[in-house]
Amino acid sequence: MLEKLMNIDRRIIFIFVALSVIIPTLLEVSFPITVSEPTRKIYDYIEALPPGSTVMVAFNFGPSSMAELQPMGAAFLRHCFENKVQAIGMTLNPTGALLGNEIMQEAAEAKGAVKDQDYVYLGFRPGFTQVMLGMGTAIDSVYENDYDKKPLAEIPMMEDIKNYDDIDLVLDLAASSSTEEWIAYTNTRYNQQVAAGVTGVIVSQMYPYLQTEQLIGLMSGLLGAAEYEKLINTPAKGTRGMSVQSFVHLLVFGLVILGNIAFFIQRREEQ
Repeated sequence: MLEKLMNIDRRIIFIFVALSVIIPTLLEVSFPITVSEPTRKIYDYIEALPPGSTVMVAFNFGPSSMAELQPMGAAFLRHCFENKVQAIGMTLNPTGALLGNEIMQEAAEAKGAVKDQDYVYLGFRPGFTQVMLGMGTAIDSVYENDYDKKPLAEIPMMEDIKNYDDIDLVLDLAASSSTEEWIAYTNTRYNQQVAAGVTGVIVSQMYPYLQTEQLIGLMSGLLGAAEYEKLINTPAKGTRGMSVQSFVHLLVFGLVILGNIAFFIQRREEQ
């Protein structure tokens, strides 16, 4: 039995992993979620904004990072629309243009937000640093039209929104170093408040900016999305994803323990 355990066919492990994903998904099993302070700070910031305030969401990610960052954007936008906070969407990543538009539309439909009155999606413009700096002077100098080619001058929501002076927060949903660019070019130069939602692999490099208060808050990977969903009392993809991930982690943890027990028992018998 020990020998079989030590030489288990990897296909059996794959079957166990598949079951640990399928079963909790079908049964909608969930684990308790404790909200971290960096995530709560973003929530509290939006709660403190008066109706009619404006935030900008930068969808700086592509399909490969969508599983972690899409739930963050959806939860954040639902919170904004629930509190009558206007949202401007944009991206510095060409592969994020369509994703950002879909996320904004879904959140707007869920909360009854109206296009051109409660939210505007600008889409992608090349230039990265030039786009960030240009919007500090005039948004319409970078984006003459929105994602649907409608001139900004014809959009009611944009009548009183000219640059960062009219934006209360920029949330960067990032799979790379774009958050550091927002801090360097908009927080430092224009004193623009910045928050971030990032993939798990780059969370650690964001913490120094929390300590210096150049980031007002941070959502960390899929857990950050689940935390925000808990705060707005709307379990969705983040919560479900964390449950599935937890089951897989438990499976791997159990297999590692069994493997080590079998190894030490077998070695003792050989001695």
